[in-house]
Amino acid sequence: MLNTVTTDIEEPSLIDPDLNLVQACLQNNPHSFKQLYQRHHHKVRSTLYQLCGADGLDDLVQDVFLRAWKGLAKFRQTSQFSTWLYRIAFNVASDRRKALAKMRSRQITVEAEQLENFADNAIIREDDWQAGLTQMHYQDIMQRGLAKLSEDHRTVLVLHDLEELPQKDIAAILSIPVGTVKSRLFHARSAIKKFLEAQGVEL
Repeated sequence: MLNTVTTDIEEPSLIDPDLNLVQACLQNNPHSFKQLYQRHHHKVRSTLYQLCGADGLDDLVQDVFLRAWKGLAKFRQTSQFSTWLYRIAFNVASDRRKALAKMRSRQITVEAEQLENFADNAIIREDDWQAGLTQMHYQDIMQRGLAKLSEDHRTVLVLHDLEELPQKDIAAILSIPVGTVKSRLFHARSAIKKFLEAQGVEL
């Protein structure tokens, strides 16, 4: 009896909840892809925001789902659709960051100084801020902390700690061993902790 109950609980977790919609899409049902979009666009948008910032975010989200729609026939249905979609989002984010790095290479020093001055002033005024402004200030610091990480470390930290994906899923998305995920996560957490502490954020 105990074995039967355990099997009933575990089997549904192995089934991709998106599989029926994917199959419908492959049969030229655009409404099914709209449902996939509705299920996943908030997570995709959040991930892209953490990896790339707010600039051009809508275009990036659209790019992810456009690539997904065009490449759906290549999706191997033995894996999770969400894992495949995150992989596309990671690729879009990487392309975006490379493009921005080329465009903004001459502005990095000036922008860094401006942000540091802003952070110093914000910390001094923090006791007088309302809760909403304090949250905005924290988000700004967190974004700058993430920006200082390498792309590899930043991606793992965002996917695991902010988007709450399991390490095995992250390993599949990035095509790296789980042990590498754990190592990058450890170093990313250490680096972001030091940065936040230096900005006066108590952990």
